[in-house]
Amino acid sequence: MDKKVGNITLGVVLILLPVVLFIASLMLGPYPIGPFDVVKIVLDNFLGTGYVDNPLAENMIWKVRMPRILGAVLVGAALSVAGAVFQGLFRNPLASPYTLGVSNGAGFGAALAILLSSGAGLNVFFVQLSALAFGLISIGITFLLAAKARRSTVTLVLSGMLVGALFSSLVALIKYVADPYEQLPQIVFWLMGTLSGVTYEKLAMILPLYLPAMTVIFLMRWRINILSMGDQEARSYGVDVKKNRTVVILACSVLTALVVSLAGVIGWVGIVIPHLARIIAGHDFRKLVPVSLSLGICYVLLIDDICRNVTAAEIPLGVVTGIIGTPVFIYFIYKGKVRWE
Repeated sequence: MDKKVGNITLGVVLILLPVVLFIASLMLGPYPIGPFDVVKIVLDNFLGTGYVDNPLAENMIWKVRMPRILGAVLVGAALSVAGAVFQGLFRNPLASPYTLGVSNGAGFGAALAILLSSGAGLNVFFVQLSALAFGLISIGITFLLAAKARRSTVTLVLSGMLVGALFSSLVALIKYVADPYEQLPQIVFWLMGTLSGVTYEKLAMILPLYLPAMTVIFLMRWRINILSMGDQEARSYGVDVKKNRTVVILACSVLTALVVSLAGVIGWVGIVIPHLARIIAGHDFRKLVPVSLSLGICYVLLIDDICRNVTAAEIPLGVVTGIIGTPVFIYFIYKGKVRWE
């Protein structure tokens, strides 16, 4: 097959596959809905066709499944794109959205909010706000620690690990003092990651920051290409390394903090998916970023379908991403795919 035709075919597949999985996810659940009913209900909402004759299916789609599946799309896109960018910037195949301590910071914020909500009832928006705030605070501390270092890339990674370790210890402290019957189960379940609590209000809350951050990464793809060559090479191209790297890292960290505040801690997406995308698209970030986005959306949609359909009791999303992600990553290591050139 001609290379150009192959690239066009691959591009069409990567665009259509998330759409197909999105529709399939709307169909799946304890109350199955046929594909034509899904299409009719969605079209009726936007075009007012008036062909909907199943109010129960309509309510099921718009009030239960649609916000959750939109949340899966945002989580998959953010973690996979941020992981690909971090691995390129740090020239480290093990880098992930959690390298800068964002995940542990947001996890501490959510755990603290659940602890403080005792007696007044759990306020989910307070939990989300606290997770987002501490996720961003962890980024700030990481940058402060690395601010005056000469080898900023290495120091940023080490600072992120230290900040992550600090917040991880604080989470352990909160678990120790939390009420074992009410607060502790909520904290543990949230930390394992889940999309069951996603609502339109929560999605609307993160979009004003999510969309600009994702746009920044897409617009700076060619600069990320240069930054991934190393500091000296990037300066030879006239790129302001410190300024551009800071903007990209902040955009990725904000994306990570936002999705952690939405769905809890979901690991391995930001490590495994970029390696898979790199096998398909290579190291060119102009292709790697959109391919990572497509694969990340597909991966989280599939995992979420498994979580809510395999057993009667929902399985936490972060547990399944770990169970599947670990052997896949080991396979990549065995095949020599985990490297940075």
